[in-house]
Amino acid sequence: MELHDGEIDSQIHQSCVTTSMTPDLPLTLVDKPNKRRRKKSIVWDYFTVQTVEDGCIRAYCNQCNKSFAYITGSKLAGTSHLKRHIALGICPVSRERNQSNCAPTTFTNGNAANPPRKRYRATPTFVSIPFDQNRCNHDIAIMIIMHEYPLDMVEQAGFIDFVRSLQPQFNMMSYATVQEECTSIYLREKESLLNFVCGIPSRISLSLDVWISSDTTCYVFLKGHFIDNNWNSHCLMLNVVRIPSLKDDALNLAVLTCVSNWRLDGRVFAFTVDQSFLSDTLARNFRTFLVANDPNFLNGQLLLGNCLAQVLCQLAQSALSSMSEVVWKIRESVKYVKTSFVREEKFLELKGQLQVPCTKELSIDNQTKWDTTFHMLTAACELKEVFLYLKESEPTNEPDPSNELSISTDDWKVAETLCTYLKYFFDVANILTSPCYPTANVFFPEVSKIQTELTNASMSQDPLVRDMTKPLKDKFDKYWNDSCLVLAMAVVMDPRYKLKLVKFIFSKVFVQNEEDWTRIVDYGLRDLFLQYTMETLTLSESFGEDGNIDISINETHQEEHQGEIYLTTGDGLSDFDVYISEISENEQTKSELDRYLEEELFPKSQEFDVLSWWRLNRYRYPTLSKMAYDILSMPVSTVPHDSVFDTEIQRIDSYRRSLPPAILEALICTRDWLRYGSLLSPSPSTEMSDAIVKREI
Repeated sequence: MELHDGEIDSQIHQSCVTTSMTPDLPLTLVDKPNKRRRKKSIVWDYFTVQTVEDGCIRAYCNQCNKSFAYITGSKLAGTSHLKRHIALGICPVSRERNQSNCAPTTFTNGNAANPPRKRYRATPTFVSIPFDQNRCNHDIAIMIIMHEYPLDMVEQAGFIDFVRSLQPQFNMMSYATVQEECTSIYLREKESLLNFVCGIPSRISLSLDVWISSDTTCYVFLKGHFIDNNWNSHCLMLNVVRIPSLKDDALNLAVLTCVSNWRLDGRVFAFTVDQSFLSDTLARNFRTFLVANDPNFLNGQLLLGNCLAQVLCQLAQSALSSMSEVVWKIRESVKYVKTSFVREEKFLELKGQLQVPCTKELSIDNQTKWDTTFHMLTAACELKEVFLYLKESEPTNEPDPSNELSISTDDWKVAETLCTYLKYFFDVANILTSPCYPTANVFFPEVSKIQTELTNASMSQDPLVRDMTKPLKDKFDKYWNDSCLVLAMAVVMDPRYKLKLVKFIFSKVFVQNEEDWTRIVDYGLRDLFLQYTMETLTLSESFGEDGNIDISINETHQEEHQGEIYLTTGDGLSDFDVYISEISENEQTKSELDRYLEEELFPKSQEFDVLSWWRLNRYRYPTLSKMAYDILSMPVSTVPHDSVFDTEIQRIDSYRRSLPPAILEALICTRDWLRYGSLLSPSPSTEMSDAIVKREI
């Protein structure tokens, strides 16, 4: 059994004491302690043991002569505290020597140069880490960027004292120094990202969001959406441009700045903007400007889409506003319960007695986020029976709670109807809250569901449903008419649905003329495919004459091979050979798009990843896969994923407004890039998604 030094020393000295008290013991028993005493701890190179009085032995430091308890009667203090005295610099003489030598004192076999072997439970070890001022400057700048700390924190007394207590050698940064370091990080990250963007085969789609400051100055946030060579989807902040107002020339200049900085001339595929802050004239002029800069694709039909998150927010606010009286009553009732511990306990007790099967927790909403109001109403509707019994159980000597709990049966019906349609909006908006920006193919089924439900509800025989949903349908019609074709093209790129889902949904939405709408989508796809095919042919011409020679050799070989077949065939099936040849020629004349649309649908599964499918099938559909690159990366929303449910316009705070525009852009963009992580690292679910797709194939 292995013994620690403290246990060995204890046995040694205990044996010494026993031997001195019993001198007549045999010599063999006395010799054993002598053998063990030679295995004493290395701490005794620095301490001397002296007997102070009977039964009391103390250890004296050889350097500072300070005494420590070692043996008192039958109690042994051990050596751990002695080691700490020397190794941790408690001894003043040892500490002075360490500072003069610029190296900590550690032990190994009596040598103070190297760390000891791990022979004790807690051995103090010291690692000499060289101080790096530049590395510290870089880390402080990264901290400020990531956590949005003010730049002047490096000049605040509390922060300076804290840093100096950690590292006295650190030369504290000034405001100008930290600003320069943040800019340097931004330029390095931007250069890396620019090289990455220039190397991808796909086009870039842009989204534009506008923030307002207290002095009505506007800040344009431009994000880039694209798919890289490994079929990973990206959504990255590209520019933050300050403009005086939302005028044509100012907004156009912000977009031109982004296109120029990131070398996107002729590479912009789609453009999404919150059109609620654009007047009809401004929106029309903005579209004309975009088309003039890149008129190739569908005459600019893809170049200006509306923000889905803002459309859903406006619908939710409109619905809540139309039933504001009922919403207010329920909110006050929830407050009445939640603001009193006694009432809340009584409420939960009644819920248990009534056995109400509700798993939702009652909560007061945050009126700046409409999803919290939806959750409050949903939970309250499921607990309406408890609210009724709580009102009846109130004692008569209590203040009359009728003002808070006066929710009638009709009010509950209104609230339940309201929740029904808010649920459609919430389900679609919730997709946009994913940190990984969703591909465009997922939105057509969900958006069409809203259109179908609102259309049916607006013609309902129930006046409550009809009056509530008719204004909502009128608002949503504009978004549906502007976006349904683009979203339909995106869902065609999903091999689980293709054009069949478009036909099915259009048959429900456009009952009279669904074939016309389906034909428009089909024509749009073929027009787009033709343009990509022309680009591919243009690129292939750049390979020179070698490509033509290869093609002619293949064609000659094929003709010779076919001639050989006809000459050698003597079984009377030459007509069959001609038939097979014609079928082969027909198959060869079919485009990739035709072959893709005619193939069977891919089996549906929850784990299916459309990007993994296209990655595995890009060689079967080389031109169509280039279309999928661009169509699937089209943005449908402009707001960050954590602001999807916000009901208030995004505002720049006073601190950010005080920063120079270039510094503000550097801080915001760099934070987005650092949070996003490495661009070149594949998605962690890539291998699993590939395995699912391969298994189904």
